Parts: sequence; structure tokens; C-alpha cells
Amino acid sequence: MGEPTLVLLHGVGLDHTVWEPVAELLADRYTLITPDLPGHGARPPVPAGTTLADLSEGVVGEIPPGSHLVGFSLGALVAQYLALHRPGLAATLTSVSSVCRRTEAERTAVLSRLRTAQVDFEASTAASIDRWYEGTGVDPEWVRRTRETLAGNDIDSFVNCYRVFATADADLAPALGDITVPALAVTGADDPGSTPEMTHRLATALPDCREVIIPNARHMLPVQRPRELVAAITTFIGEHAHV
Repeated sequence: MGEPTLVLLHGVGLDHTVWEPVAELLADRYTLITPDLPGHGARPPVPAGTTLADLSEGVVGEIPPGSHLVGFSLGALVAQYLALHRPGLAATLTSVSSVCRRTEAERTAVLSRLRTAQVDFEASTAASIDRWYEGTGVDPEWVRRTRETLAGNDIDSFVNCYRVFATADADLAPALGDITVPALAVTGADDPGSTPEMTHRLATALPDCREVIIPNARHMLPVQRPRELVAAITTFIGEHAHV
């Protein structure tokens, strides 16, 4: 048998490069696939009305059956969609820093961030950087790179994708119980957006899911805590190597 395949799906406004610290730690054990989602990286902008299905189907051609899906933030929603709607594609499902079943207050907050992105994209980018990295001690070069990636987005396309991120958890919620592959939900203890409570909701909603909360960590786990994240993922996948 060859090496297991891990598919790493990035978050909104980012691209595959966010996985570099994680990929360095995994490359000797797994075949890694790190696609850019539609509307991200070098891919063309996406139109208004883009859905989670559109983003998910836009990467499905790059993913072989029996892959271990690892999604971060928006990428976690994509991974959940694929595990639900593409039987046989996912051997396991790992949701990193994922939202789940937002409360009314949580939805109001994310829709407010969506409006900021529409009217003042520069302020939106600055707010994201603060929310993700403030007080983390992450290498300033990584903060610069993330800011550059965010700032390089086509604004309309970013808004169209952010709207998916802001709303698709509600669409997925009724069907989460139909995702039967082994699952892992992991987030940072100090993540203000994809909170530990959301991870608990996700782990409760999925039939076969464990949760891991990484202490002293915010949203950008692939950058801030790659070793702890890799340890959680590899332990989980190792336990399901027969899948």
C-alpha cells in the first residue's frame, strides 16, 4: 500500500500556502494535496451567488477516493460538504477551527464582518489580522504573508466566498448526523470566532467525532500551533488506518 493521502483545504481569503508549516511536518508520511479553493490563490474570482456546493465541487476533481480530508475554517465546511455529498471520497474528516450551528449572536457578528468587507476591505483585512494573531507571538513574517494574501484578494470574490463562510454552517447543520466517517474537530482554546463551544457542537452533531482543544491558541492553528495540530491529526488518522 502507498502512503495515505491527506487533502488540506484552506480558509476564506487565504490559499494553500497557509498549510506550509503543517505540510513540512507531514510530507514524510503522507501524500499531500493542497488545492486552492475556487476564488482563491491563482484561481479566477467567483461570482455573486456562489454556494458551498460550488466551492466544494470546484476541488473535488483533485481529490482521490479514500482521502483523509482536513479542512481549516471555510475549508472545514467544504470538507464536511464533501464527506456528506461525495460518498467514498473521505476516509476520515478533520475540521480545524470550524464554525458550527452559529447562535443568533454569532451570526450577527459574522454578518457584521461581512458588511465591513463590503464597504471597507482594508479595515476588514486589518481586523482579521488582529483577530487571528494578536498576542500569539507568531513570527512577524507569517503575519506579513497572511496580510499580503488577504490584501491580494479580488474584493467582490472575497465577499462572495465570505458570505458562504458566514451562512453555510446553517445549511449543513441539519445533515451533520448523516456524516458517518470517523471525524476529528479541533480548535484553539482562545479562538474568538471558531470557538471551543462550536467545536463541541460539531463533535456532538457528528455520529463518530472526537474533539481536541489546543490551549493558548487562536484561530490560525496551521501557523500558530502546527506541531500540536499535526500531533492531533496523525494520532487520529493512525487510529483509523484501516478505514
